[in-house]
Amino acid sequence: MPLALFALAISAFGIGTTEFIINGLLPDLAADFGVSIPVAGLLVSGYALGVAIGGPPLTMLGGRLSRKHMLVALMVLFIAGNLLSALAPSYGVLMTGRFLGAFAHGAYFGVGSVVAAELVAPGRRASAIALMFTGLTLANVLGVPLGTWIGQAYGWRATFWVVVGIGVVALAGVLALVPRQPRPQVSIRQELATFRSGAVWLALAMTVFGFAPVFAVITFIAPMMTDVGGFSPGAVPIVMAVFGVGLVVGNLIGGKLADRAVLRSILASVGLLTVLSVVVGFVASSQIAFIVAITLFGLAGFMAVPPLQTRVLDAAAGAPTLASAANIGAFNVGNAIGSFAAGLTIDAGFGYTAPAWTAAVLGLVGLGVTGLALHQSRRAAKPAGPGSEGQPPTPARPGHRRVAAR
Repeated sequence: MPLALFALAISAFGIGTTEFIINGLLPDLAADFGVSIPVAGLLVSGYALGVAIGGPPLTMLGGRLSRKHMLVALMVLFIAGNLLSALAPSYGVLMTGRFLGAFAHGAYFGVGSVVAAELVAPGRRASAIALMFTGLTLANVLGVPLGTWIGQAYGWRATFWVVVGIGVVALAGVLALVPRQPRPQVSIRQELATFRSGAVWLALAMTVFGFAPVFAVITFIAPMMTDVGGFSPGAVPIVMAVFGVGLVVGNLIGGKLADRAVLRSILASVGLLTVLSVVVGFVASSQIAFIVAITLFGLAGFMAVPPLQTRVLDAAAGAPTLASAANIGAFNVGNAIGSFAAGLTIDAGFGYTAPAWTAAVLGLVGLGVTGLALHQSRRAAKPAGPGSEGQPPTPARPGHRRVAAR
């Protein structure tokens, strides 16, 4: 794999760390700014909102830049957001810094996915995207626990200063390793035109409902472990680290599978995620079985990430950058839907295993959308006229690319 992919992975590690680290710092932030824990928690949902709404317009604004220059600009914005967070004199300024970082997040993963896919041969695109997203999964295993420890030992501002340092290293890597590429010869109008395609909207819907089960469960994993499974509070970060290992392994497996068959790999991973959601609900009271199930759950969840991102690139072939950024927003919409729906079931009195059943229902919706996309893709790929019913298909015109169900 090209060294440039490792620069993208380091960037993803920094972005993933700043996204998730706030969970471990909430008590310190609430005490420092004199706000309640729920109000401090808005720094999490505010970040997700920034990713969802900021990525596509920022990508359009940068459409006149080469993709390398766009990545550089986004890393500068990421560094600025975390620098502002580290220096924040008030809660409002900290929220502003979080928003800046979130805007960079949405656009960076969208543009970075396109760059990663173009650095390798067509048959290895999903694996290249998976390698970039490995930085995001490693953030859960290494970045978040380490950042939490630093924040507890030296203050929450120290954590943001470390993230700023990671951003500087990532920026240097992008400048040194990502090759120069010509500015995309695609206008904003052409990028927007891709959203007239039903296949693009189906790809985005697959991302929303295929990934929503992950956050339906993970958002409430701590009370599920302590109140249902009888785990001690100190065991929660250990189990989350094991869960993070499942994310890393699943992400790499998903890249390999998607290089062979994108839609079928989505169907398999979402199907497995749905089944494991049910398993998690059933074994929540058994500690060893729960650890095994939640690790496999994480593996299945991130098996879906590379093919979901690859699918939107396939569906928006010719003008993929904006659609790719929109798909990062779709992941965050799925995060919000999953956690919100699971929270409603808990509030309704169904207990802390209810998120697992909620995840299973969301997974079934994801399977339905994926099945529809697979059916439509096969119909589109089926040759008509002389090339149908077992006859050789009509050769594609030079430069014309037909997206089939792989």
